[in-house]
Amino acid sequence: MRVLVADDERLLADTIADGLRRLSMAVDVCYDGDAALERVQVHRYDVAVLDRDMPGCSGDEVCRWIAQSGANVRVLLLTAAGGIRDRVDGLALGADDYLSKPFAFAELVARVHALGRRSAPAVQPILDQDGLLLDVARQHVSRDGETLALTPKEFAVLHILMRAQGRVVSAEDLLEQAWDEHADPFTNAVRVTVMTLRRKLGEPAVVHTVPRAGYRLGYDGPCD
Repeated sequence: MRVLVADDERLLADTIADGLRRLSMAVDVCYDGDAALERVQVHRYDVAVLDRDMPGCSGDEVCRWIAQSGANVRVLLLTAAGGIRDRVDGLALGADDYLSKPFAFAELVARVHALGRRSAPAVQPILDQDGLLLDVARQHVSRDGETLALTPKEFAVLHILMRAQGRVVSAEDLLEQAWDEHADPFTNAVRVTVMTLRRKLGEPAVVHTVPRAGYRLGYDGPCD
C-alpha cells in the first residue's frame, strides 16, 4: 500500500509516517496543502491522510480535487474539529473517512487498512500460496510452518507478488508500490530486495525472474 500523509504538524506527520512504514507501507510525507496537491497529481496513492487545516491549499481543497478528478485514492481527513457538522462537511467534500484529533494510532492504522482494501481489488487478509502463509494484519510470514523474519520492504514485495497470483510484476511496479517518492528510478533496490527475499524463503525457490519482464511467484523458469 502506498500512502500520502499531509499535515502541517511536522512531528505528528513524521510519527504517523514512521509507524505506517513499520507496517510495510510506502509513505510520502508533506507539510502543506500545495505540496499534497502536487503529489496526488503526480503519484498513484492508495490512501491519502490529509489534515483539513494546512497552510496554502487546504486539506479540503485537496480532497475536493481528488474527488472531482476521479483518482482512485481513498481520503482520510484529520481535524481538531470533531463535531457532527464538521464530520458531515468533510464527508460531503468526497472524503471516505474522518478522524478527530487526538486519536489513537491503532485506530488510524485500522482506518488506513480499511480504506486500502476499498482502493484495490478485495484480497484475503491471509494469503496462502506455494507453502507460504502471509498474514497482513499480524505482519507475519511462514513457509511450511516455519516463521520467516522479513524486513518491511521484503514483506511488502512478497505481499505484492502474492496478490498478483502468479502474474508477472515488473520492477517498475514494485518500485511504485513498495517504495516512496524518494526512491531513485534507476536504483537496484528492487533487485537487491528480491535477492534477499529469495534467500530467506529458501529452497525450492518460489520467487523467480521473468527475463525482461519482472518477477512472479511460482514461476518454473530460470531465476537469477
